Formats: sequence, C-alpha cells, structure tokens
Amino acid sequence: VQLQASGGGSVQAGDSLRLSCVMSGRTFNLVMGWFLQAPGKEREFVAAINVNGYSTRYADAVKGRFTISRDNAKNTVSLQMNRLKPEDTAVYYCAAGGRNGVSVLRADYDYWGHGTQVTVSS
Repeated sequence: VQLQASGGGSVQAGDSLRLSCVMSGRTFNLVMGWFLQAPGKEREFVAAINVNGYSTRYADAVKGRFTISRDNAKNTVSLQMNRLKPEDTAVYYCAAGGRNGVSVLRADYDYWGHGTQVTVSS
C-alpha cells in the first residue's frame, strides 16, 4: 500500500484547502485517516473514514470545519478544510489501517504517506 498526499499550501485565516490522498495497492478494505503534526509536537488525529464512507470521526478542533470523504472507485481520500485557522498550520499525513475501526490512534494505522504542508497566516 502506498499513499501520496497533496493539496497543501499557504493561505489566509478563513480560507479553504482541499487535501487529497491517492492510494495504491490493496486499500479497498482499509480505514483511512488524516493526521497532522505541528513543529515540535506529536502527530495527532484529525479525521478518519471507514471503508464504505458511512462512518466518520473528527478531532474536536476540526468538527464543523473539516470534512473527510473517500472515492473507492478512484482510490482517493480527501480532506476538505474550511474556515482555516493559524493553529491548523502543520504537516498533514494520510494514513491507512483499520484494525480497530475508525480509530484516533496512530498505532492503528499501518501505512503512511509523505506529508503535505498547510500554513495558515492570520
């Protein structure tokens, strides 16, 4: 399984960005997630979606602003980020796993892509 994230950039507070992650390999039965890592901090959970897209989970900090979705036919998972804040600045990683369903734990994700930088200025 390989994951390739894209879509990051530098924006102003209140703007939107859409991150995409293209998956290759046997990903059809995997939960997909997004994590972020700010400078000097641990990598933390942002959002996750189950195999059929019917179950999602979000970190409290992004609820109502971010939306995760997936298109299994195109092997992609996306993260629509609206009303961005400076504190959203981080490197964002997509991940695949699913040993424990729609999990917030890094340990439950076996595959990781390279990150994409999101910078939000005030």
